[in-house]
Amino acid sequence: MSDLTRLTIADARDALRKGETTSVALTEAYLSAIDGADALNAFVHKTPEIALEQARAADKRIATGEAPALCGMPLGIKDLFCTKGVASQAASKILDGFRPEYESTVTRNLWDAGAVMLGKLNMDEFAMGSSNETSAYGNAVNPWKIDDRQLTPGGSSGGSASAVAADLCMAATGTDTGGSIRQPAAFTGIVGIKPTYGRCSRWGIVAFASSLDQAGPMTRTVRDAAIMLGAMSGHDPKDSTSADIPVPDFEAMLTGNIRGKTIGIPKEYRMEGMPAEIEKLWADGAEMLKDAGASIVEISLPHTKYALPAYYVIAPAEASSNLARYDGVRYGRRAKLGQGDGIVEMYEKTRAEGFGKEVQRRVMIGTYVLSAGFYDAYYNRARKVRALIKRDFDEVFAGGVDAILTPATPSAAFGLGEMADADPVAMYLNDVFTVTVNLAGLPGISVPAGLDAQGLPLGLQLIGQPWGEGELLNAAHVLEQAAGFVFKPAKWW
Repeated sequence: MSDLTRLTIADARDALRKGETTSVALTEAYLSAIDGADALNAFVHKTPEIALEQARAADKRIATGEAPALCGMPLGIKDLFCTKGVASQAASKILDGFRPEYESTVTRNLWDAGAVMLGKLNMDEFAMGSSNETSAYGNAVNPWKIDDRQLTPGGSSGGSASAVAADLCMAATGTDTGGSIRQPAAFTGIVGIKPTYGRCSRWGIVAFASSLDQAGPMTRTVRDAAIMLGAMSGHDPKDSTSADIPVPDFEAMLTGNIRGKTIGIPKEYRMEGMPAEIEKLWADGAEMLKDAGASIVEISLPHTKYALPAYYVIAPAEASSNLARYDGVRYGRRAKLGQGDGIVEMYEKTRAEGFGKEVQRRVMIGTYVLSAGFYDAYYNRARKVRALIKRDFDEVFAGGVDAILTPATPSAAFGLGEMADADPVAMYLNDVFTVTVNLAGLPGISVPAGLDAQGLPLGLQLIGQPWGEGELLNAAHVLEQAAGFVFKPAKWW
């Protein structure tokens, strides 16, 4: 078959079962594509030997006729997932050379399903960033380009988004703490879903903010997202926040029928200064869902305006606690000490050398809001706001709303270097439409829905009820089909 790297998971599954291609052929095609795409800096650790070994095993499994849907599919893995014997650095200098002796539960689930690991993908350091510019590997690049202007693929899962959009892997894993799957998916014209908190195990994923982090798939289509999410999900006794509930057949729930469903449009998301093209895209998306038989109603989420400040108190506080373990004693980088230096100097020098500027900023903010005298004024207050945000969603869903439609991002992808050295708050505003979903623990999905005036992709976000990924994916599938967004970036790399 020609254009093997253009096949979706669903298409490749059918081709493999019919004997029209093999997992080895797919894997070799992707490995060749990766070798020719160094300009994108999406893959930071390539694993061709592992990939071909897994592909050969997958072909044997497929030949038995008993292989699951993901068997033989070449994937990219975000560098935040620990992969046994393979560098797992979280894009940070402080974990330089770290090769875990264990496998994350999510990646173990994928390998058990017969998937193939092409390598590890670039990201913002410790998943802290919205542009992939905080990575110790240097930034990944968006395969979409305007003239000679290089664009961000978004963050923190920027390498995952870039690789999927550029056909360097069939799909990729991502993590989402405040929008880190959905924002890069929107910036690169792909699909990205953050499941309900607890749907995918966090065990073996390097922690940023433990009450917010959640793994999810980044794919070319909603159907592929449904297939991959089914393989990634499941209860894990090693993760106390993992939910012991059945994993439905998400793909089987893609009926394309949303007649009688109610879609909410939150009035608080109509923010001052929103670009007209984002407003139009949102209105067009609502009309598409209405034409498919859904009812469109205006809803209110009154505490939305407090979400971003609450998030940027809670997330750094949890990061401060989680990143305290990187001290130069047990593993990872240890600074070279001078004569007379003691353990305090080792801590200070190691963390100063090992952490990048953005990680240092967030650790310091987190330490401050948890400190005596400020805990109640900041962290405890933010926790109370979080509870109110969750209650807003609970009341809307209890009132009969099945899903909520919003923009995914406040703009299309911006240029690399345009915001990195500006006021960090301007960068944080990229999460304005996504952080509420993490604070409330809900599932959310970004679907490519159109192009801006420059020809760059724009995404729409659908937010679902807890554990309602199947219904959410079905609504996203309807939106995807109605939008008909099938454009690919012109190859320049």
